[in-house]
Amino acid sequence: MVGMDASRIVMIRAKGLPAGDAPPGTIRRMVEAGIRILTGEGDPNAGLRRLFGPGDVVGIKINAIGGKLLSTRPDVSLPLASWLAEKAVKPGNVIVWDRTNRELKAAGYRLSSEGGRPRVFGTDTSGIGYGRELVVHRDIGSLFSSIQENYVTASISLAVLKDHGMAGVTAGMKNYFGAIHNPNKYHDGRCDPYVAQVFDAPPVKGRHRLTILDALTVQYHRGPSYHPSWAERVGALVFGTDPVATDAVGWRLIESLRAKKGLPSLAEEGREPSYLAAAEKLGLGTADPDRISLVEAEV
Repeated sequence: MVGMDASRIVMIRAKGLPAGDAPPGTIRRMVEAGIRILTGEGDPNAGLRRLFGPGDVVGIKINAIGGKLLSTRPDVSLPLASWLAEKAVKPGNVIVWDRTNRELKAAGYRLSSEGGRPRVFGTDTSGIGYGRELVVHRDIGSLFSSIQENYVTASISLAVLKDHGMAGVTAGMKNYFGAIHNPNKYHDGRCDPYVAQVFDAPPVKGRHRLTILDALTVQYHRGPSYHPSWAERVGALVFGTDPVATDAVGWRLIESLRAKKGLPSLAEEGREPSYLAAAEKLGLGTADPDRISLVEAEV
């Protein structure tokens, strides 16, 4: 039984979504429906403005490490960026970003730092880089991307939903490993508690407003790299302001795909995403399915 104080998570599916790039109009409708239902506003633009103010600089943290086959694709992130620039913030105050310009270009992005429209660039852009001061928080000590720490005032984690050989699941919270200079240090013990602690650090926790999981195609086994035999076209986007609950819904989606294909559960393989329980203990959100209200809709 779901309680009255449950975290609302919204899953939007699209009818007849093609196997290739998603039409921008379809993504725009999916995003508008997700924000409208998530915020409870009748007007999606009003819902967007509940999350972001006119003075915000919004960073859309994507994941471009998987190339064109398994990254946050431009056909998903750019319609969101355009909507933000039209209805919520100044056009130049939207930044689509990840670690490196090389990875962004390999994932199909055209780099742009021009004002007056959404910008696309990586942390390794000349003059950007990482912060000068090490952020020491609980068990982590990392330099954070200057984009996350110094440029943006509000952050969206827009991540591809994937199985992960060590963490179990990589989704919205682990996406912020791409905001630190030393993520390789934090993969022991199924990335637990490090995913939670990176998110809990001030540069992330103080700015994060929204998680969107790109579940158009889900890598449910042998991730995080692309293996077509274990990738399923789900055709969904998942929205939440509770980062733990959003990732927990993504975890359940991966488990359902694994079960359908006759694969063992992540727990049976000894790699369930235990960092979500650590995140719950830090007060970052809930992983308890009895405290998550999942609303599903189709556009």
